[in-house]
Amino acid sequence: MLILVLFWGNSNAQNRGNVWCFGDSAGIDFNNGAVPIHSSLNTRGSCVSYCDTSGQLILYASTGWADIFINYPFSTQIFNSSHSLILNGDSIRGDNWYKELVLIPMPNESLKYYLFSAGVTTGPGFSYSIVDMNQNGGLGEVIQKNVLLESFNVVDGMSAVKHGNGRDWWVFIRNASMYSNEHYVFHITPNGIAPPFIQSVGSVNHTNAGRYEFSPDGLKLIYINLIGLMELYDFDRCTGVISNPVTIHPEPTTAPFGRFWGCEFSASGRFLYVSTYNSIESALFQYDLLAANPVASRCTLEYNPGLRVGNGFLRRGPDQKIYFSRAWECAVSPDCYPYPDSVYNQINMNLSVINSPDSLGLACNYTPYSFYLGGKRTYYGLPNNPDYDLPALAGSPCDTLVSQNELAGAAAVGSLHVYYHPAWEKAFINASHLKGKIGNLLVYDMQGKVVHSEPLRILNGYYTKDLSMEGYAKGMYLISIQTEKERLTKKMMVE
Repeated sequence: MLILVLFWGNSNAQNRGNVWCFGDSAGIDFNNGAVPIHSSLNTRGSCVSYCDTSGQLILYASTGWADIFINYPFSTQIFNSSHSLILNGDSIRGDNWYKELVLIPMPNESLKYYLFSAGVTTGPGFSYSIVDMNQNGGLGEVIQKNVLLESFNVVDGMSAVKHGNGRDWWVFIRNASMYSNEHYVFHITPNGIAPPFIQSVGSVNHTNAGRYEFSPDGLKLIYINLIGLMELYDFDRCTGVISNPVTIHPEPTTAPFGRFWGCEFSASGRFLYVSTYNSIESALFQYDLLAANPVASRCTLEYNPGLRVGNGFLRRGPDQKIYFSRAWECAVSPDCYPYPDSVYNQINMNLSVINSPDSLGLACNYTPYSFYLGGKRTYYGLPNNPDYDLPALAGSPCDTLVSQNELAGAAAVGSLHVYYHPAWEKAFINASHLKGKIGNLLVYDMQGKVVHSEPLRILNGYYTKDLSMEGYAKGMYLISIQTEKERLTKKMMVE
């Protein structure tokens, strides 16, 4: 049975995601209800957008067809609030797929942003560019472009979530050049982009079409892919550790249920909505993650056996409704992109809406093609925006404006040092300046499983342990000290 902690939202203003830009010059402004607007995009998928704290649009970006034949695979463009291309804002990596962009503000920097972009079918694969909106009279400029982080092709489904300290970020990708169960987790701090924390957790992914999505509190992570994998994990926003994989559907799963395309959590985190898509049939499902058997709880909200409805992404809006984008598909080809000027219809001029996502089954009030885009058109994609306003984890060990690495190095707060002696097969663990009195010592393997646990007591702020690692497999482990007031974690290699 899945154990899920419900999250009922927070009262803080959530304005940084209040404007969406997507599709064929489409957009939505959520500042005063949901109002259709225009944008400068023409993208079938990948897009991102960002607002200031008052909900005013600052910049947005997408991959698109304008550059695709001229400068492939560097088709990403960045636009400002005037819907104009910013200076040096073209020729950025992007293959014109569906979820290959993530935009996050640089920690402790004003109006500077990282735009992460992926190469899904071309290499090299994972890069970032830096956008400075202070430049060019406030109209913005890309001051660094296509800085390579990883050379492999990337699964089309990167995502990001705020660190538990409310300042830093975690960015997630998977390797599409060598299929595995590895997750690459990048920590973004005021000091820059740390090398990836690579974790082997859960099932092996066998396709370049997969999607990450976080629950509203950032403590649950779902991964789906186009050949049927659906897997739920716990995520520690303080340490970046992925753990406790629960396989809801394994690879492969029979169509139409096994062609998972998009997914989104309800505001409480209880319900998961999933779209499926292939050239024969497509569907929209609700899963109850609190059910003893989520698969048995699946409710079919819509089923399309035809060829011309291409199910796209689901995205929870600031109004907590879930919006669903579908593309009109030509009879000759399953990919009608870009649309001919003559193709305007119910499917591509509207979004479908789940009006009450936290209601069970058909009570969720799903209304197909109910949100009119003001004469603009949509395709498969909706903005891949993380929750920019996700608060720090109140009362947690990392509920500060410093990261765990900074905490570990500060003399005024707890620090943890771990040394493994290969000849003695022991881990020497020393912690100091601890505030808690009692807690637990935990050892995790890289699959997120607890392989050792024992209670501990703190004496005058210090804790020391010589832990035998005899019989443990070679590889990386995480040593974690958790008290009633703090959590400290260090990596350790058993050789």
